Amino acid sequence: MDDRNQLSRNKRKWQAVVNREPLENVPFYYGVVTTGIYCRPGCSSRTPNRENVVFFESIHEAEQQGYRACRKCRPNLKRGSEEREAVIVAACRRLEEARSQVTLAELADEAGLSPTYFHRLFKKLVGITPRQYYLKHRTERLQDKLANGALVGEAIFAAGFESLSGAYNKNDDRLAMVPKSYRKGGEGERIVYDSADCYLGKVLVAMTEKGICAVELGDSDRQLYDQLRQRFPKAEINRAEQRFQKVVESVINKLDNPNEISNLPLDIQGTSFQQKVWQALRKIKPGETSSYSEIAEQIGKPAAVRAVAGACAANKIAVLIPCHRVLTKDKKISGYRWGTERKRQLLKKEQK
Repeated sequence: MDDRNQLSRNKRKWQAVVNREPLENVPFYYGVVTTGIYCRPGCSSRTPNRENVVFFESIHEAEQQGYRACRKCRPNLKRGSEEREAVIVAACRRLEEARSQVTLAELADEAGLSPTYFHRLFKKLVGITPRQYYLKHRTERLQDKLANGALVGEAIFAAGFESLSGAYNKNDDRLAMVPKSYRKGGEGERIVYDSADCYLGKVLVAMTEKGICAVELGDSDRQLYDQLRQRFPKAEINRAEQRFQKVVESVINKLDNPNEISNLPLDIQGTSFQQKVWQALRKIKPGETSSYSEIAEQIGKPAAVRAVAGACAANKIAVLIPCHRVLTKDKKISGYRWGTERKRQLLKKEQK
């Protein structure tokens, strides 16, 4: 019976070597007879022939039998959670500084891991894939250069885009506005706004030609205007005419009567990932809540919990995009752009 169990365990270990991915709760190492080298499962080295592989339960056992550590996966360096995080942090720094796309194979090789295992570990710890992380920081570099007055063409290439059209590609993480508009801080955008009192203090509603682009909550008209101006520093922003008051009243009505259906048009500006999250938020009914992990599951990105939290924090349209209905996994109230006390009041009113 013991021999059968051992054969079964070795079969699982060999499959892990082939898949280049460690077994959960079964730490082991494997040695290659023909090279005298031992590795950890997940090593990016070429898969050896099965007849040349032996298994060890510890580093000590492998070295005691004369095997030396692989220089790629460095099995003699212990990798607990902190060490794994350090490997991924190093990869993040590499992607942040890169001016061209770094391949998954390159990143995995530098980490001493197989591409498959590295990709899964990166997504688990960071919440998005290495490619998405690179695109995100490439977009941020472009934003910085445009905001500092660089010419559009120069900024696009300096940020790492391979072509001018690449900066406008809607399949990648992208700017809310096209590069020229962003460089000018929203110049050319025409925004009207108005504010009023509500049970949460003050509410400001701002609108472009497409729809509502911001709903801000605060303590004073000045504070709310400054928040809007900070987002669109060079846009043409004017207080709306009297007829716009009906739009503000509709938002206040939504605050007072959460179950009311709102047909107000929204100008939702954000990355493709953010928009997926915000669309999922709009499906949460008043009186109900969800968690960041549940939202991540709904959009098909179960490991992107942190990224979902970031998208909620980036939401600029309070109440109409109900990020206040998202709680932590243990149902606790977490941070809220407009203050956790306002989040608590919104939930309390909706639960009634």
